[in-house]
Parts: sequence; C-alpha cells; structure tokens
Amino acid sequence: MDYIEVKCKLPADNPLREPLMAELSERGFESFMEEEDQLTAYIPEESFSPDLLENLTVIETADIDPGFEYHNMKEKNWNEDWERDYPPAIIADRCVVRASFHSSSPIAEYEIIIDPRMSFGTAHHETTALMIELMLDEDFRDKEVLDMGSGTGILAILAEKKGAAKVVAIDNNDWAYENSKDNLALNNSQRIDIHLGDAALLGGRQYDIILANINRNVLLEDIAKYDPALKQKGKIYLSGFYKDDMATIRAEAEKQGWNFESLREKNKWVAAIFNT
Repeated sequence: MDYIEVKCKLPADNPLREPLMAELSERGFESFMEEEDQLTAYIPEESFSPDLLENLTVIETADIDPGFEYHNMKEKNWNEDWERDYPPAIIADRCVVRASFHSSSPIAEYEIIIDPRMSFGTAHHETTALMIELMLDEDFRDKEVLDMGSGTGILAILAEKKGAAKVVAIDNNDWAYENSKDNLALNNSQRIDIHLGDAALLGGRQYDIILANINRNVLLEDIAKYDPALKQKGKIYLSGFYKDDMATIRAEAEKQGWNFESLREKNKWVAAIFNT
C-alpha cells in the first residue's frame, strides 16, 4: 500500500501537537512520527485529499500556519525501518519491550513483544514509558482492567502479564485495532478482549483499574464517561498530556470525586494516578 507523508513545522513543546494528532486521526491519518521540530503524519494514498488539511479546528483556533507539505511514499519494507529505528526499550530495569525480530531477553521480569506497524505504543514515547513505570508498581492480580486508546495493545498486555483476570482494550483506529490483535497473538494473550470503538462501548461494566493514555482533549471530553466504569476503591491511570495540562486534568478528575494519588514526569510529559 502506498502512503502520503504529511509534514508540518510544530515543535515538540507546542501544546497543539497532541490535539492536532487527535484531529488528524479522526480524518483517517493512521500514524505519526514525532521529532523535535516537526510532526509527520501518514495516511493511505487512496484515503488522502488535500481537503483533509483544511479547516482543522486546532489550527484555526490557534491562528497558526503549520506549513503543511505532503508527498507520496511508495510501498516499502516497513520491517527494515523497524529494525533500523526501533531498538528494544527497557523500562525501570524490569520490563523489556521488543519487536519480534529482536532476540529474547530472559533476564527481564516482564517481556512484551510489540510489532508496531506504525501504531502508537512502543514504550519509546514518554507517555507509554511513564504508564509502564507506574503499572510495574501496581498489583494487577485478579483485577478487571480497561485500556482506553489501547494503540498497539502494550498496556493491556502488561496488565495481563501482571495477573489481571480480564482486560478489555478499546481503540477507535482501525489500524491500531488490527495491529493490537497481532500483538496479542505474539504475546500469547488469553484474557484480553480488543474492540474497535470509543467510550460509547463502555456500557454498564465496571473495572478495578482503567488505563487511558490518549491525549488532553479526549481525556477532558471522556473523563466523566470513565467514572461510571470505575469501581469503588478503583484506580485510573491517565497520560498523553503535558505537565502544564496537569492542573486542568486534575480539576476535571476531581469533579468526578476522584482523589489524586501520584504522578511521574518525563520531558514535560506526565502520567498520573487517581483513585476512588
């Protein structure tokens, strides 16, 4: 499949980067590459139209010119790119995240195999690494867990490896949904149900732990929807936003009666835990 590569000049510390990625995802962009001074988005050629880069709410509200540039990328061997650019990630000296083409690391307490196929969630991004760090200190034994915006399925897989009785993973991106199914197979996952959709799928089920590594705007919109799905004495892990957004996220969380428990920060990104 051929892809269109779209580049825009948006520095890593610009708070508009995450909401722009979210809005582009809604328009069919399947993956993103974040660099210090540039954001690159990818979409199948057959799904692309220049109109997709117009009337973006994030851009119009901020009144900025991202300088979009796009060109066609012929089909290529993505595996070669992974092997070159995707080294194993080691988190807190306890968890190794590797691709299927990497050698096994039996010394790690937890080993997760992820072939990203351009989906978000390889533990190289700060938010995923922070979520894993927090999860490593949590007791998941016999817990029911919800992973919202599951991406590659990495957090759901770790929850299962840590003893969760049942994990439900939900993502609204077709590419991520298909990728996560492959990753569940790579990790011999037996207690994870993956679904394509959003918070509308929550229904009346409740969970001991909710994981939501998405982005600021989606979290602010959906936090109230997560509350009925969280059991009493439950915990919710939130990430995908900057430290500067923590006060806003915390205020919305406390509206639900949640109590702030702790947070971790890395390169201006934050992951936080709240409990009921």
